[in-house]
Amino acid sequence: MKKIISIIVLISLGVFTSCNKDVLNKRPLSIISDEDVFTDPALINAYLTQVYAEMTFLGNDCSGIGQQGDAAWNAFDINDVSDESFPQWRDWNPSNAFTYKYGNLTINGGLLDWWGYGVIRKINEFLEKLPASPLSEEEIKAKLAEARFLRAFCYFAMVKRYGGVPLITAVQQISDPQDELYPPRATEQQVYDFIISEMDACANDLPEVVNGDNIGRPSKYAALALKSRAALYAGSIAQFGSVELNGVVGIPANLAKTYYQQSYDASQAIIESGKYALYNADADKTTNFRNIFLVKNHSEVIFAKRHDSMNQMSGGNGWCVDFFNCPRPQAWARGLYEQAYLEFAESFEYVDGSPGKLDRNTLPNKLLTTEELWGSRDPRFYATFYTQNTLWKGSQLDFHAGIRLPNGTIKTDGSYNGIPATGEQDYQGTGIGVLKYLDENHDNMAGANSGWATSAQDWLIFRYAEILLNHAEAAFELGNTADALSSINQIRTRAGIAVLNSVSRDQIHNERKVELAFEGHRYWDVRRWRTAVKELSVRWSGIRYILDAASGKYQIQIINNVDGASNIPQFRNENYYLPITNGRTANNPKLVENPGY
Repeated sequence: MKKIISIIVLISLGVFTSCNKDVLNKRPLSIISDEDVFTDPALINAYLTQVYAEMTFLGNDCSGIGQQGDAAWNAFDINDVSDESFPQWRDWNPSNAFTYKYGNLTINGGLLDWWGYGVIRKINEFLEKLPASPLSEEEIKAKLAEARFLRAFCYFAMVKRYGGVPLITAVQQISDPQDELYPPRATEQQVYDFIISEMDACANDLPEVVNGDNIGRPSKYAALALKSRAALYAGSIAQFGSVELNGVVGIPANLAKTYYQQSYDASQAIIESGKYALYNADADKTTNFRNIFLVKNHSEVIFAKRHDSMNQMSGGNGWCVDFFNCPRPQAWARGLYEQAYLEFAESFEYVDGSPGKLDRNTLPNKLLTTEELWGSRDPRFYATFYTQNTLWKGSQLDFHAGIRLPNGTIKTDGSYNGIPATGEQDYQGTGIGVLKYLDENHDNMAGANSGWATSAQDWLIFRYAEILLNHAEAAFELGNTADALSSINQIRTRAGIAVLNSVSRDQIHNERKVELAFEGHRYWDVRRWRTAVKELSVRWSGIRYILDAASGKYQIQIINNVDGASNIPQFRNENYYLPITNGRTANNPKLVENPGY
């Protein structure tokens, strides 16, 4: 039986005045066969566009589309299971993903799941049938390369979640032998080798660079960027992980340097091409860093998920970052959905390069201005977070959680000398909102009734700063500290922070943590470095500002265990891989479950 594709079409119907006895012999207009698809250039493009739509992980590792994707709260799940943040609509947290960070990930799965074989089948079919299409030889070559890039990206999305997975590279038929229909998991090494080899094979058949509306399609350098990232992951898993299940998870340690070299070489090729550069258009360093995520099609963007201001819930291509993460006012009287942990904010150094950690022993005994508390920080701090007195749409945000009266008592209701006892922002959360990606021109009062997915900012999947960070990490692990230091200092110079005279692994990891905050990297990074058991099993904290009525300064309170007394973050060793789940292993007994579940 031939496979058919169902599509939605808008057609104008005339008025039938009589019946046609042949009408039942006509093919329905809503059904298009494979023969039709691969003979029509427009349908070929539509087919590939549908593949992109089903690769939902391209939107910050979402598992679904619409309200299960970046049109709503799931866009932030990847941040909220890490040490970056957690959601703060305490009476109603629409996503439960963050609850998995409290030791709740079991064999039943449910966290960041993406088992992409439906999409991979579509791509395999595309690769099989496109060569017979009427497209020119050059068009066919380019589209085959694009499809191979997408298939490799699908496998990368799965291998970083589950370790080894079945490698299926041809269209399966119901008549195929059972061994082919129900294949075992490949080793983790085999999957990474496949991804890397596919990028080597397809890179030169892709356009060298893309721009404008095409920035959402892969180029030669997007392929090299995927190779850079994938090989770096493989190298660190080989170096820091262990091999289990005969290699289904883990990579032999003796291959670490091979993968680091592959990552280094791919990054070096992008650097030497001269096609990309760190965004540096604004003199003010904070403004400059914010605009990386607000300005479209600039020198740093290698590959992005394109967005527009049309509501995704009504067929457009917007997303939800402004409506959910903005400060108040907001149409639901909420905003501030994702709030950062104080420890994460402290990861940002002072501008002179000194550590950014607050002195928690002396802090409660002082009265401070917010400039005294947060002044002279890495400019990226002010472009990544908002907190007390941050300027937003021409006004200072107010998070104060009470007024300290002259007698030393704290007033938390009513007002004092005309000043409300509490600020208009969510002072009961962590006290630190996420500013990255927010557009102050977005109308956050127009988002009721599912009208919130209208943010037009492109989601940056690969940007040049990541390539420099990949380059630095791979170089360091290869013993090339000079190149590692150079790449790190390029990023720090752009940021407006003191350069380093020497570099360590911890400094490279922290630079990545700061530069790529809330971009979907942190959770995967601490997993591949095998530091998540330590770094994601922490009782994190928040901050409270108590306004001193006499001085106008603030008494600072540290709120320990801000997740809640019963929510204890716990990342266990088995969580370095997500479970395959009972459902999948029941369907295919050859899919051995990951260790520990």
